[in-house]
Amino acid sequence: MSEALHSVPDMRYEDAYPVVFVRDIAATTEFYTHTLGLDLRFQSDFFVLLALPGGERGAAAFVLEDHPTSPPDGPALTPGGSAFLTLQVADAAEAYEEQLRAATAIEYPLTDEPWGQRRFGLLDPNGLYVDIVEQIEPSPEFWPRYGVGL
Repeated sequence: MSEALHSVPDMRYEDAYPVVFVRDIAATTEFYTHTLGLDLRFQSDFFVLLALPGGERGAAAFVLEDHPTSPPDGPALTPGGSAFLTLQVADAAEAYEEQLRAATAIEYPLTDEPWGQRRFGLLDPNGLYVDIVEQIEPSPEFWPRYGVGL
């Protein structure tokens, strides 16, 4: 192996999270805090940092697409593009029923997937797909075809 592969920078990381470009920071904040119940860690008129309720795990940030803090020639806002957000929950069926009661538009109905997820999906105000997922037991025939569990 190359010597460069063994060299590890001492970056002293404090946090890591994706930043998603949005057109409407207020609507985005409202959706993630009120519709999905995420905690607000930081908010300004151009940026919001959200986290899973009551914990230190799982954060995401949203920034206005035309704000000067965006990377030079950075990625454009592309609804339904190359990224989506997954929120893992303890009970997807319960979360699904909560969203139905709240009259949230559902993009993908509650489905038990053969790879071991119960999930449903919705779109945030920017068109970003949000996948609400519960880990469940996979179908016995699913993973062996990929050489897993043999």
